[in-house]
Amino acid sequence: MTQTRRDFLKTSALAGGGLMLGLDVYGPGSLAEAAGTVYTPNAWVHIADDNTITLISARSEMGQGVYTSMPMLIAEELHVDLKTIKVAIAPPDKAYTNALLGAQITGGSTSVRDGWEKLRIGGAQVRMMLITAAANKWNVDASKLHAENGRVYGPGNRVATYGQLAEAAARLPVPENVTLKDPKDFRIVGKKTARLDTPPKVNGTAKYGIDVVLPGMVYASLEQCPVIGGKVTSFDATKARTMPGVIDVVQIPDGVAVVADTFWHARKARDTLAIVWDEGPGAKLTNAIMMDSLRGAAATDKVISINKVGDAQTALGAGARVLKAEYESQLLSHAPMEPMNFTADYRDGKVTLVGPTQFQQGAQGAVAAALGLKPEDVSVQTTFLGGGFGRRLELDFIVQAAQISKAVGKPVKLLWTREDDITHDFYRPMALHRMAGALDANNKPVALTFQLTSQSVTQRAFGLPKDTLDPFMAEASVVPYAIPNMTQDLVIHDAGLRVGYWRSVSHALNAFANESFVDELAAAAGQDPVAFRMGLLTDKPRFTNVLKLASEKAGWGTSAPAGHFRGVALMEGYDTYMAQVAEISINDDKSIKVHRVVVAADLGRMVNPDTVEAQIQSSVIFGLSAALAGEITLVDGRVQQSNFNDYPVVRWSGAPQIDVLLVESTEKPGGIGEPATSLIGPALANALFAATGKRVRKMPLSAEHIASA
Repeated sequence: MTQTRRDFLKTSALAGGGLMLGLDVYGPGSLAEAAGTVYTPNAWVHIADDNTITLISARSEMGQGVYTSMPMLIAEELHVDLKTIKVAIAPPDKAYTNALLGAQITGGSTSVRDGWEKLRIGGAQVRMMLITAAANKWNVDASKLHAENGRVYGPGNRVATYGQLAEAAARLPVPENVTLKDPKDFRIVGKKTARLDTPPKVNGTAKYGIDVVLPGMVYASLEQCPVIGGKVTSFDATKARTMPGVIDVVQIPDGVAVVADTFWHARKARDTLAIVWDEGPGAKLTNAIMMDSLRGAAATDKVISINKVGDAQTALGAGARVLKAEYESQLLSHAPMEPMNFTADYRDGKVTLVGPTQFQQGAQGAVAAALGLKPEDVSVQTTFLGGGFGRRLELDFIVQAAQISKAVGKPVKLLWTREDDITHDFYRPMALHRMAGALDANNKPVALTFQLTSQSVTQRAFGLPKDTLDPFMAEASVVPYAIPNMTQDLVIHDAGLRVGYWRSVSHALNAFANESFVDELAAAAGQDPVAFRMGLLTDKPRFTNVLKLASEKAGWGTSAPAGHFRGVALMEGYDTYMAQVAEISINDDKSIKVHRVVVAADLGRMVNPDTVEAQIQSSVIFGLSAALAGEITLVDGRVQQSNFNDYPVVRWSGAPQIDVLLVESTEKPGGIGEPATSLIGPALANALFAATGKRVRKMPLSAEHIASA
């Protein structure tokens, strides 16, 4: 019998498979356990005839609030009270493709930007289908009906719940053209809204990957080569096999896994493995070797142009004063609070994957390729993510879980330790920036050149052809300032260590160099850093506005408290315009105390201002951790950091006051999950110059770098 897509969705939901299988991320009894039949008018909405309404989030929830903001967009046009609905997470499906990234990916501060219109359209389509179903049922013109609070109302006091109309509505064609609400009529979008996922996270019912339990499940702990990229030559598991609870020891391409009845048994037995490694070409790698290789690549002519305006080289030669500087950015780990983990159940040529991922389609495809399956034989169920920051775009730990499950013939939960996580990351790449600028006789900047030399994550992850511009390396490379002659160039060079997308990607690298160097130009011109920038923001009202707001709120131009100093930075990232002012002091041991950070952001229309503010605060803390103390170092190819004792994050006692100013705007939405991470580094560096009179051009901004600057 031929089955339509709608029939498939309907029967799959009823059977507990397909779209509704394993989507109960909140724990038992809390997610759309409808007493009756569930209908799916489109990919975003499930309505049961008992009036249970479930809205689908196509983006993974890793703390950024999409389980609230995405449903808010749908609920606004569906005319339902957000408090009455449930939220489920989408399975791999082309319907949930992120148009800005080309796949079902959560990243790049794209969730609201991608969903702003299409989710509202999805809600409006279902509302119109429900109204049409009611019009057909009552034999009245649809224009005489209206929907509100999960019901359709008609003449003669007629009323029907969405649940009563769902079956008929699901059979109707999806309307191609719908009229969306005028934003002035919004009742949900743009209003501060309590997050829907807060109660389950507080009461412990929220399900993270580390919480997953499947019937008959066993646990795996994987020993990987201490040098990333190394392989097993041989191993002896004799002792491990005799230890309590051990079920099996298996080799997979990435290492040797001990499988046991508990994780602790697996982890203890893993310590007894005797493995001979082929450490591969990375065995002698160090940070100095990597930076030297970047420096060598920067001196070649393999330059990819990002942007060119005027004739920068001629203007540099004719400048009254020429400045040159190099900036270095360090290797960084993602270090999410929940280490890598995934649960896999391989049986009868099919595999079920359950866990935290930012890339559902990638997980499905990678596991299918690794196990020799068709993608449709791999199902992916996404849990809450205990942090992602780009690390869970990678698929290594997911493939490992599937390979181990196939090897032992049981459902397996693979758990990495914190040490595994930090020593086997896909790191934020090192970067070398070469900057030059010229001032004329009137101290006006007439030239600026920018050259970034670094690794391309996109080349590694997605096969970007060599000598091709990687747009994810060019972010925030072009400054907004009216400088008549500029070049921004890129040199792509593999420094020898695997790298990955890290929160804010290249914005943080490029903003550090650009905004620090603009401060250098301001100092050389003898001008105040804010005034200098303002003078160069010709016809840039959104930049000017956020810079004015942040500087005034921070008290720029007034005396700071004794021993306190301020620095400023400005950037557009992900269609968000942002300025930051950091206020610091220097401790006796030359460490940095950050007292206050003021952030002004214009991100266009906002879905949930409450989440926006929380995201900015989160980003500042994340960026502070990197700017003040974060660094991955290698000795003989081995990562030296292993936990939060030597790869610290900002703790409560070290967190500054963060003041957030949000601009009311009618512009299209911008992304907010990452820009603030990028600006805190240069704002701090510029405050350090104000405090010490010394330029620090190397991250992290440590006491050592201050002393040697």
